[in-house]
Amino acid sequence: MASITLEELHTYHAIDREIFNRLVINLLRDPAESLLVMATWLWLEEKGYPNVVVKMVDLSDALVNAVADEAVLCLKCLESNSLPLLLNGGIPLTARIMEKNISLEMFHHNKFSAISGIKNFLTTVCARIFTDILQRVLATTSSAQSVPNQPLIIPGFPHPLFGGLAIVPRSMDSDFLIGGLWGWGPNNNVSEDERTMFLTFSRGFPVTKDEVTQLFTRLHGDCVVSVQMQENVSSNEQPLFARMVLDSIAAVDRILNGRRIAKFRINGKHIWARKYERRD
Repeated sequence: MASITLEELHTYHAIDREIFNRLVINLLRDPAESLLVMATWLWLEEKGYPNVVVKMVDLSDALVNAVADEAVLCLKCLESNSLPLLLNGGIPLTARIMEKNISLEMFHHNKFSAISGIKNFLTTVCARIFTDILQRVLATTSSAQSVPNQPLIIPGFPHPLFGGLAIVPRSMDSDFLIGGLWGWGPNNNVSEDERTMFLTFSRGFPVTKDEVTQLFTRLHGDCVVSVQMQENVSSNEQPLFARMVLDSIAAVDRILNGRRIAKFRINGKHIWARKYERRD
């Protein structure tokens, strides 16, 4: 498989590096937050808002700072279970720069797709192209020294929503495999847990696996990969919950439609659905 050096990667992402440099050096913004802001903009480009970062090159630092503040609002929206009531969708400057409708509501209704996409860009792109800039910033703000071949310590990570981030300093001639390096697709690097929903049923109204599949296929198309009903249930009892694996994170967002818990009904029986969270 073809590879690319870190030096070539820096050249390819020269504009992204310029804007990140302005965020953390010119504007003295928090490094961890700035990484998330850049990952958010890169995800938006993949989502269909082209040249988001390129359009910021000619903006003043004050305007870049204001657009970054709106990106932070989007991240906070993902962390919340409710949609903030703000004028103009909460991010009017971003919408004006993009010349395209965008609002916090879009993030709210695509919550899990956004989280997964931002996390992908954070770990596969941002963790590789901003290392030298982060080293300069951290050298002035922390007494800790970076150790070769050891991850940088970035306050703010592990993040409660996006998890840990390993940023390891490398030489400029280090090679990276090109396959899947820049792009993010709906199922790239997505675990089964991320595509899984947790369903609960009412006692006294037994729901079958076929009814679950029938309900969500009728409402959202052929999106159900598998349904695993509650195990170890005696013959005179009914399953009270199930795990449903879907074909994409986008299907999770369509089913929830911005809600933390969605309620459905089939054959007079209720089904409650929420995002599955593994508890070890």
